[in-house]
Amino acid sequence: MIYIKRQLEDSCLILLTLLLSLVPATGWAAIQGLSGTNFNFTASSGQISAADGDDVFFWGYGVAGQRPQYPGPTLIVQQGNTVTIRLSNRLPQNTSLLIPGFKVQASGGVAGQITREAPAASATEAVYSFVADRPGTFGYYSGTNSDLQVEMGLIGAIVVRPTGFDAAVPTAYGDARTAYDDEFLFLLSEMDPEIHHAVEIGTDPVATTGFHPVLWFINGRNAPDTMAANNVTWLPNQPYNAMPSIEVGKRLLARWVGGGRDHHPFHTHGNNFDLIARDGYLLQTTAGASRQASEMGTVPDLAVSDFTQNVAPGGSYEGIWSWTGAELGWDMYGHSGTEVGICESGPTPATTIDADGFDVNTREYCVDHGKPLPVVLPNAQQLTFGGFYSGSPFLAAEGSLPPGEGGNNPNAGYAFMWHSHNEKEMTNNDIFPGGLMTIMIVNAPGM
Repeated sequence: MIYIKRQLEDSCLILLTLLLSLVPATGWAAIQGLSGTNFNFTASSGQISAADGDDVFFWGYGVAGQRPQYPGPTLIVQQGNTVTIRLSNRLPQNTSLLIPGFKVQASGGVAGQITREAPAASATEAVYSFVADRPGTFGYYSGTNSDLQVEMGLIGAIVVRPTGFDAAVPTAYGDARTAYDDEFLFLLSEMDPEIHHAVEIGTDPVATTGFHPVLWFINGRNAPDTMAANNVTWLPNQPYNAMPSIEVGKRLLARWVGGGRDHHPFHTHGNNFDLIARDGYLLQTTAGASRQASEMGTVPDLAVSDFTQNVAPGGSYEGIWSWTGAELGWDMYGHSGTEVGICESGPTPATTIDADGFDVNTREYCVDHGKPLPVVLPNAQQLTFGGFYSGSPFLAAEGSLPPGEGGNNPNAGYAFMWHSHNEKEMTNNDIFPGGLMTIMIVNAPGM
């Protein structure tokens, strides 16, 4: 059984790339959202598309006058600003907003069990204001009949930029140890379509105790839809892409938010990440930085290296992920070792190796420069081609592919599957591959 499980794990990427047919994957390693301090939301109903071909009735927050979306609009705000969200409601139930992590002042609307609520099918607004007094990643959720309304889709995320944020040299917490080159949001959730169908046909009350999800989402999409671009026309209520990309040696800030009621163990193939913060709190000691300086100078001193992040309901986390190719034991570019100006040092030519042993231009680990691939590559007749295979095992290199093969990796990067480590969550209604799954593309510098 152990052998079989290992073989399944090693086969995940092969199976995924074999079965997917996607638009070319150029990577969208940025967070799409709304900036500002004042936002107008409307809660209403619509349909989302599941990757198994089904449509699911949902409730969602949307910008007033526009479609509801799943998840709700991502808000990108500045630390220290007062943020106000005005909520109107077209749903058949009262609804509201909870924003864990901040002291929220609620007004308007009608009194609810937890907070002020926007009344059902009414233009009367509930208003929620808070000071974004600390940076980090946070979720927002309905605080009314949450067992039903969160399931129905009333969730979203907030990113708070630190004081003095500089987009040219970004940090997550205003601390150099939290610097990053690209960032990406992963809002994880699940759905039980039977509950959604009961709401759609007007069942009242709707039983949620038999909750049995069969659909799992990253940013409101199931794989392979996670890998389509932002704002594709065929997913009008699911605007957010979930496919990260980064250049070799760069630092990706992953922002995870638990949007549903299940735990989701998110696994990063290719390398461990350093977990630097939880629930908007940096993982650091309050006294000195001696351990940080001596052992972990590039991340906060209480950062944790791991390969899977268990994302709890309502929780948020940030991790730094990078891939360098160090110590592969072979040249990831397929160099012969004779290339002039690559991994050379000394006055002639000018030094190109940094203190960590990498070529400053190609980001190649120079100890491996010129080392051959330690296996004999099979010929094309013996290969099964996935959609992300460039025809070559080397970074930024292309090779011969049969007609119709490849195409999802135009920059010939390295593809790593990022997915739930709960195996049932890698399906769409029990069909593999799908669900809480996407691809990370590592590209060569400049690509």
